Amino acid sequence: MDIKDVKNIAVIGAGNMGHQIAMSCALHGYKTVCSDINEDILKKAESFVDNYLPGRVKKGKLTEEQAKQARDNIRFTSSMEEAAKDADYVIEAVIEVLDLKRKIFADLDRIAPSHAILATNSSFIVSSKIADATGRPEKICNLHFFNPALVMKLVEVVQGPHTSDETVEISMALCHNLEKVPVHLKKEVEGFLLNRIIRAINHEALWLLDMGVAEAEDIDKACMYGAGHPMGPFRLNDLTGIDLSYTMAMETFKRTGDPAHRPSPSIVERYMKGEYGEKTGKGFYDYTKKDK
Repeated sequence: MDIKDVKNIAVIGAGNMGHQIAMSCALHGYKTVCSDINEDILKKAESFVDNYLPGRVKKGKLTEEQAKQARDNIRFTSSMEEAAKDADYVIEAVIEVLDLKRKIFADLDRIAPSHAILATNSSFIVSSKIADATGRPEKICNLHFFNPALVMKLVEVVQGPHTSDETVEISMALCHNLEKVPVHLKKEVEGFLLNRIIRAINHEALWLLDMGVAEAEDIDKACMYGAGHPMGPFRLNDLTGIDLSYTMAMETFKRTGDPAHRPSPSIVERYMKGEYGEKTGKGFYDYTKKDK
């Protein structure tokens, strides 16, 4: 199989990442079916598509014909079997629970055609923890999109010890066809590529804050105006959620027992107060103030 044989794509999970990945595939000419067992999530996903496409036309980003073709290319269903039965490439984008992913991949192995590649969008669960739930480990890999998937160009293609070179080549080519910028990780590693780099920056930024070296806003300014980052680590924490930062740090600490992996005091303080960032109105910044 090569990239020319990939015509039908299934996306399993219609949440924020799933439906945007599906929309990207449909916009680039792939017949795409997006599934989710939650009817409310499916309705929200379909509503997003029905609002997004006319909005792109209004902004001059798409023609009426392009929008119509993209809408014709995508459909939604509550049946994973319906989504995957004719798929050449499957992208799983459900919650980060290993047992759930293993069950889904076992079901996909039964449902999807034997030639189909089965990829997980997981941001930290490596595919070697999933591959043996299937009878096609050579066709299993990580295909990690970044949020928001319609905007962010980067996709991490992670090759596990079980993943064939052919699977990697097709996955990289698919990303190019979606006008993404794929990077190939030749080995599985916790945190993959970008998140490891971001984590190192985040660790140092939090240490500087905890030690009283500088305020969060000044550290963010240093990263933006000195290193050219689009936003600083504290603004990014507020955007992605301080609760997520706390949970991920605690999970790493529980797994390793290394005190260095415990969440920063600044993270713990805000987590305990319920100040998770933008979604709660306050984090490292106060979003209830208009000037912020």
